[in-house]
Amino acid sequence: MYIAIAGNIGSGKTYLTELLSRRLGWEAQYEESENPYIGDFYEDMTRWAFNLQVYFLGKRQRQIDGIATRNDSERHVVVDRTIYEDAQVFATNLHRVGLLSSRDYTTYMQLYEFTVANLQRPALLVYLRASVPTLVSQIQRRGRVYEASIDGTYLDGLNRLYEAWIETYDGPKLVIDVDREDLVTDPAAREAIVDRIEKYIRQRQTDGSFGK
Repeated sequence: MYIAIAGNIGSGKTYLTELLSRRLGWEAQYEESENPYIGDFYEDMTRWAFNLQVYFLGKRQRQIDGIATRNDSERHVVVDRTIYEDAQVFATNLHRVGLLSSRDYTTYMQLYEFTVANLQRPALLVYLRASVPTLVSQIQRRGRVYEASIDGTYLDGLNRLYEAWIETYDGPKLVIDVDREDLVTDPAAREAIVDRIEKYIRQRQTDGSFGK
């Protein structure tokens, strides 16, 4: 079984994944950065957007299938980013801005719906909600060169899609307002967030519903 960390670029997903992995003693699985279509996509986004998203879809499917088929029930996992965000946020945004044609978007979403219908869902989805100023501040703080060109307008568009998605997500979820609880720089907020997640897991393990 697994819990998944979701949120916009710069919201603190990777940081929380690392933190929970250490605290819970669970394996951490991070978003893949070696997509073979990345270089082509940035050279010609319209041409390669569909290929990029389908590759991500396949990788996410194999990731979750791998978790679901483990024999050791004690080997739980914390996952950084979800298959749901790939489709409901990033692919949808590519379509909205005209980089993914309607034909390709429809085909992709059909593949996505079939895929998620047959995948194990997270026992808990943790969504890190953050305003654009918070996202920009955290992106600047970590100083990744390839993120230097990300602007507030792009992040705002993604935020709107995130909010629409999380509103309709009907599985177990915990929404954390990163503007109010800064898990990266505020030790007290960080402990409160981790304690909340641990409490949820303990309660579900006790009543036997965790992972169902």
